[in-house]
Amino acid sequence: MTGIRRLNHAVLFVSDVDRVAEFYSTVLGFGEVTRVPQMRAVFLRAADSANHHDLGLFGLGPDAAPRSAATVGLYHLAWQVDTIDDLAALRTTLITSGAYTGESSHGATKSLYGADPDGNEFEVMWMLPRAAWGDHADEAVVERLDLEGEIARWSGTRTADEL
Repeated sequence: MTGIRRLNHAVLFVSDVDRVAEFYSTVLGFGEVTRVPQMRAVFLRAADSANHHDLGLFGLGPDAAPRSAATVGLYHLAWQVDTIDDLAALRTTLITSGAYTGESSHGATKSLYGADPDGNEFEVMWMLPRAAWGDHADEAVVERLDLEGEIARWSGTRTADEL
């Protein structure tokens, strides 16, 4: 028994902490909680979060080796939104900012993907109401996302506070 309920925050090593903090602020709406200059660190909170911070960024400097795909380590972070409408709005923001890398349906969740300026991948996802998971409660699928169809079915349905 661990008692763990969900991920509270993530911490990333980045090359330019100011540039990456600006990205998460501009693109995903995170606000700065605090800076710790001697650690080259910035701590950010998502706009609707109850956490102290959701993302910590530690700057390694411009000579830091870039992230390379298919190596051992973190693949991506997933940020949950409350409604499918929020997801649709973020799709536009990701595309406009040049951060959009794809989208998919995982059955119980509907997901968009992006990458920050250092290539750290992230997912922004909306979760169906638990009662609607059906067979997807115990499956992991990757299918084409029909965002317009999901909006037509689920617009206004809030799920972020469901456990």
